[in-house]
Amino acid sequence: MDLDDFPDGVLIAGPDGKVEYVNERIRSMARASGDEMIGMHVDDALPFDDLNGNTWYACSRPYDGLATRTRISEQAWWSPRGSEYLITARLVRDKPGGPVQRVIVSVRNARVRNQRDRERSDLVATVAHELRSPLTGIKGFTSTLLTKWDRFSEDQRHLMLETVDADADRLSRLITELLDAARIDAGRLTLRRGPVRLDELVRRVLTNMSGGASDPFEPTVKDELDVVWGDDDRMIQVVTNLVENAARHGFGLKQVLLENSSQADGSADGVSLEVHDNGPGIPEEMRQRVFSRFWRSGPGAGSGLGMYIARGIVEQHGGRIDILDSDGGGALIRVWFPINEPDALTD
Repeated sequence: MDLDDFPDGVLIAGPDGKVEYVNERIRSMARASGDEMIGMHVDDALPFDDLNGNTWYACSRPYDGLATRTRISEQAWWSPRGSEYLITARLVRDKPGGPVQRVIVSVRNARVRNQRDRERSDLVATVAHELRSPLTGIKGFTSTLLTKWDRFSEDQRHLMLETVDADADRLSRLITELLDAARIDAGRLTLRRGPVRLDELVRRVLTNMSGGASDPFEPTVKDELDVVWGDDDRMIQVVTNLVENAARHGFGLKQVLLENSSQADGSADGVSLEVHDNGPGIPEEMRQRVFSRFWRSGPGAGSGLGMYIARGIVEQHGGRIDILDSDGGGALIRVWFPINEPDALTD
């Protein structure tokens, strides 16, 4: 492997501490040209310190210390220009306990790690806020009931307990969504596949959401739909989220359309589901952000995980989900599921 193609800076020094090799990335970091770093002492070639004037070389002492040492752990150090870098090193010896013959140093910019640390901190803060909100309500009402039970009428106590029950349900849903999001992040979302008729599944979701009304919203089914192989429960989760979003944020459903459909390149057959709403639509520059974790829009927004989880479930099925413009205004969320019929059934 050519170390010039390596994404991190690599420097190799010999037994005398003199630089024998630097890759292109190190040259770029040092703003060096040609071979001007070759022959320099490693202390001069790596002028990083800990902001207190203690240099990496003086603190790490790669050629001294325990004779059994073979590596220097990664730590953050700063360049003379104030940029933070992560430096680690490998100490190569001819034999265990022998003198160091080569020091191989790896240097990488800490910007990406710091960004990920900030993202984790933001995630923890957001999760804590989301969990605290229903817990505050549960704690408040239960504490009040325990200390002032006799001061309330039967109807008042019943109302307060209903509120506690609703907050507990909300908390349970949030925890379930957080677990699903974590499984998607880790690539551990599992599917229990079986034959699914999407038209029947969508009708079931719409009937449940109608609250038992005699005339639930009826989907438009263009074809006799192919059977797709997927996880029935996970697909219900996707459809429920899309329909609820249209009802809550899209000023109501305009149309739910199902039809057989192939991928754009014709490489796979499947079934598409389109959910149209009556809202103002979603600007094109915002459409990818809709699928971000904890993205919310408008009053009454939920946890902000619904669309993130929906995309994860769809992609786990080998499908895709897109946001488009509906004819006549409004948003159109289009989901495509491949048939995915098991090979054993096609033999």
